[in-house]
Amino acid sequence: MAERPLWLPRHAEAPLRRALEVSPVVCLLGPRQCGKSGLAQHYDSSRPYFTLDDPALLDAAIADPGGFVAGLPPIVTLDEIQRAPGLLRAIKMSVDRDRTPGRFLLTGSADLLLLPAVSESLAGRMEVVRLHPFTEAEKERRPGRFLEDVLAGSLTPRVRSGQPAPHELVRRLLQGGFPEATRRPTNRLRQWHRAYVDALIDRDARDVANLRNLEHLRALLTTLAHQTAQLLNVNAAAKHLGIRRETVENHLAALERLFLVRRVLAWHPNEARRLVKAPKVHVVDCGVASALIGLTENDWNTERERFGHVLESFVLQQLTAQAASADPDLGLWHYRDKDLIEVDVVITRGRKVWGVEVKTGVAVTETDGRGLRRLADATGRQFQGGIILYAGLSTLPTADTRVLAVPLTELWSR
Repeated sequence: MAERPLWLPRHAEAPLRRALEVSPVVCLLGPRQCGKSGLAQHYDSSRPYFTLDDPALLDAAIADPGGFVAGLPPIVTLDEIQRAPGLLRAIKMSVDRDRTPGRFLLTGSADLLLLPAVSESLAGRMEVVRLHPFTEAEKERRPGRFLEDVLAGSLTPRVRSGQPAPHELVRRLLQGGFPEATRRPTNRLRQWHRAYVDALIDRDARDVANLRNLEHLRALLTTLAHQTAQLLNVNAAAKHLGIRRETVENHLAALERLFLVRRVLAWHPNEARRLVKAPKVHVVDCGVASALIGLTENDWNTERERFGHVLESFVLQQLTAQAASADPDLGLWHYRDKDLIEVDVVITRGRKVWGVEVKTGVAVTETDGRGLRRLADATGRQFQGGIILYAGLSTLPTADTRVLAVPLTELWSR
């Protein structure tokens, strides 16, 4: 891929603009270095901007939150708000006196809603906009409407000639979505992603959890990278790492707060049973996962199973980011029944259900749709359709008229 500029238009810009027009406080949440500061400043370059990465500002904010907020301009952007969570109470008091929309634009590299140190949620005063690492559609300057088209049922068969180019897909998996990674040559991506993880853990981890041993956090993240897109087994992870189950749970929560991993709950027709079925764990960025596993371009043919798991996490991340713009109320799940038949991603809107299967192959076989057929049987008339994402070129019908085989390239070409 050619070198790309650090700034590309972001799909989150429209939700951010809408939020600032109606809410006195808007918080732009996402992983460190995913482009939050750039988006905040690009949205309104005249808006006063302060970052709590500045040690002097951070010390002042922690020492006297009320005085710090009182000294700010009436309209302001505060970057890395998770570093001084005590400011949220002072901001609440300020907006209770003046609820002018758009007064405070906050950014956070940790999920404020999950931080134990945050006792003030700013309920009714703050709207959250989530910014993800670049989607592949953003890299290609496309609208990112694949998920919308799936939900609308507007994908139709389309035959294309030519030969698939798996090396292009591999490069996308190794690169991931962080803006700085898009400037790195492929043979330097592993070093960048590992340095990113080290810096994040050393710099931010103790802001989000009470952690005694950061090496345990690194080891757990590496373990989860090898298990991305697989069922989470906390006991097995604890035994593998030689630490207590409670420690694994605490460290896993920290990784979630830092947007490094996510848990995806199991879908079941009975909502109560969704709480007891095992979740899947995904490393959020496929570039980070690939680097921690040690995958390279040359491993596509020999490590296809590992690439398959990374690919599933990649697809989930693309859909998650597109869902944030298309419909924040969409649910994303996984499905696994008593016969161990699975569907990689289940999408729900109200009682309507769609299924997505992810394959590394350039052709689709009848068995590839087995999970979707089982999901359709389990959901009946609620099932709206399914797609099998694969590495081929053509959108093709399958034996089940409700299911289409769709090229992975459609994720970033719409």
